Amino acid sequence: MATLKHEVLIVGVGSIGERHLRCFQATGRAELTLLDINPDLRQGVAERYGITRTFADLDAALGKPPEVAVIATPAPWHVPMATRLAGAGVHLLIEKPLSTNLDGIGSLQAALHARGVTVAVGYVYRCHPLLTLLKKSVTEVRFGQPVELIAVSGQHFPTYRPAYRTTYYTDRATGGGAIQDALTHVVNAGEWLLGPIDHLVADSQHQVLEGVTVEDTVHLLARHGPVLASYSLNQHQAPNEFTLTLVCERGTMQCEFHKHRWRWMTDPGGAWHDEAIPPLERDTLFTLQANAFLDAVEGKASALCSLAEGLQTLRANLAALASVESRSWQSLPTRTGNE
Repeated sequence: MATLKHEVLIVGVGSIGERHLRCFQATGRAELTLLDINPDLRQGVAERYGITRTFADLDAALGKPPEVAVIATPAPWHVPMATRLAGAGVHLLIEKPLSTNLDGIGSLQAALHARGVTVAVGYVYRCHPLLTLLKKSVTEVRFGQPVELIAVSGQHFPTYRPAYRTTYYTDRATGGGAIQDALTHVVNAGEWLLGPIDHLVADSQHQVLEGVTVEDTVHLLARHGPVLASYSLNQHQAPNEFTLTLVCERGTMQCEFHKHRWRWMTDPGGAWHDEAIPPLERDTLFTLQANAFLDAVEGKASALCSLAEGLQTLRANLAALASVESRSWQSLPTRTGNE
């Protein structure tokens, strides 16, 4: 039986857009086109991946709308581009964060509702096998109700993103800084496990990264309803490590992403029970995300991160930035359903 092929337009082919293109191509389920305003970048990526149809702007791409679009432009362009594409009936995978503000969200929601298209926000940790195991245990209340989450992560950003000085990262207005770039992934993972944050306080500062002034170090305390949480992240330490610990009423679970294992302990002073997974290639999660989104388009599954969930994490990003500026606790409005 032949694999169903979807026409997928990648909008923006900088580093993250190129990765989306490569990973959708790896699914074997996509016929790819691409859009970028930079002619040299557009041509270079097209040649590397054998893409024969390219566009210089959205008007040209919408002459014959694709079935699916992946929006991988800087964050301030996400919502206006998504609104136009949704109005043309295009299914949408929108890179994280959803935006850098709440402007235009209502128009996007109206366009999505009117055309009934599938939409997801690209928080790729939701594809991670370790986090999936943790989520399953939380859903099954395996160790009782969660009471505390501790997330600690860091990496040497210049090693993994050497061009950071010349990208959106340099300015909060374009989605830069550790809160909107990296911590947002971890916060979204916490909200997937525990539900939305309703209160938070944050502290951040530029400590080490050369060539930028945005924050590279963040500490955030939050409440997910009755659950207390702490998030600590930096983008300059030598080890590339991420540990997420979830303390429950009758046991503690932990994901050590850098050691490719999850573990649990139930007896005070007892032994950890470890369960390892094979190390993941850097593209693996994005290929899993691409397949999951195409499954959602085909009606086989729900979107991994809905627009409402992506919007909730956007509100958490904005509250964290406001907290840093005001040095105060922030309250997030309670939302239900799809808003």
